[in-house]
Amino acid sequence: MLERLELEAFLTLAEELHFGRTAARLHVTTSRISQTIRKLERRVGAQLFVRNSRSVTLTAVGARLRDDLLPAYEQIGLGLAQAIASGRGVRIEGVLRVGWSGPWCGNLVVRAAELFRDRHPGCEVEIREIQLCDPLGGMRSGTIDVQMTEFPIDEPDITTGRLVFAEPRALMVPAGHPLARRKSVSLEDLADAVLVTLADADIPRSWMDRYFPRRTPAGRPIPQGPATKYWSEVLLHVASGVGVSTVAARGEQFYTRPGMVFVPFHDASTVDYGLMWPTASRSRLIRPFLDVVDDVADELAPSAVEDRHRR
Repeated sequence: MLERLELEAFLTLAEELHFGRTAARLHVTTSRISQTIRKLERRVGAQLFVRNSRSVTLTAVGARLRDDLLPAYEQIGLGLAQAIASGRGVRIEGVLRVGWSGPWCGNLVVRAAELFRDRHPGCEVEIREIQLCDPLGGMRSGTIDVQMTEFPIDEPDITTGRLVFAEPRALMVPAGHPLARRKSVSLEDLADAVLVTLADADIPRSWMDRYFPRRTPAGRPIPQGPATKYWSEVLLHVASGVGVSTVAARGEQFYTRPGMVFVPFHDASTVDYGLMWPTASRSRLIRPFLDVVDDVADELAPSAVEDRHRR
């Protein structure tokens, strides 16, 4: 087990990346922090930080250890705070700003917010839709604390948590398109259609390659159509015959309109929806909200939940 100073010194230094500020926050000397970190590195058997005269940075091992330890540390802090508050007859209060994309995620977030308010009467939840063209902007600007949106996200400043929904994928096609007459389509069929895509300046490339690919699995180029910013534009282009777009199959319940047909894929990976939040966040409300999402996920989507506890 880690000693308390080892844990706090490591996590604080991982946040501050400065020995002096870390020492000041923990009310110990800088040399004590250095000694503690060296001791921890000996226990781990690997270097956790790279130090030089100008900077301190986490190694890959250090970043992994931070990501593994931080949620548990925050949960311990929240549990202690709740016990103290209960003992003193004081409620924990705060505002949690939760983002969502996809109406099915929005429905779950609304239900989770209701239950969260019931469990924590001193807390408020603000719900905001995440725009397709900027899936991480709210978390990076500090206006979103946690959100339920499409995976995969592999960014150093974003922590991903539970996989909540794993939805089959479909292709939205204009009603007059040859693919509209199919019972199912393949990812290779995208090479014979124009894919309505996104202006992706602020979107991770791995995310774009999964949902708005440039090539088929066999390497054939996929014709790229209009680069949109908002989902409403994608729907408009498909319905008007400009091109096609991939979508969660459940979208047919929400987005169907004249001139549009939904055809299921028989070989595409699922559209995965999960929870994510800023790695540097200090909000004590994120962890209990994630627990509430666990409690309501089966209720709202029993057929779509897969391995909700994968982290």
